[in-house]
Amino acid sequence: MYALVEILGKQYKAERGSLIKVDLLDGKKAGDSVEFDTVLMISDGENTRIGQPYVEGMKVLGTVGESVREAKIGVTKFKKRKGYHRFLGHRQRYSLVKVNEITS
Repeated sequence: MYALVEILGKQYKAERGSLIKVDLLDGKKAGDSVEFDTVLMISDGENTRIGQPYVEGMKVLGTVGESVREAKIGVTKFKKRKGYHRFLGHRQRYSLVKVNEITS
């Protein structure tokens, strides 16, 4: 059984026991439980329910794991013959969420 769930404006496939890397959940620490009721679709292999926009009464329950950072993305600015060089870096932060249960 799996569900497509919307978390912070993005869609993720959630299966029981899976680990999802989502954008940073502000205010949540490792070990906190989370509940997402924005389930877009649910399927058990034979039956599929699609919401309009969400499936009524369905929830995805999970536990927040550690927060991680992605590898650095570098952006270089350069103007020829002007002596202008600039390097900008960004590391996106993510929260790992372990899906415990998909309930109705």
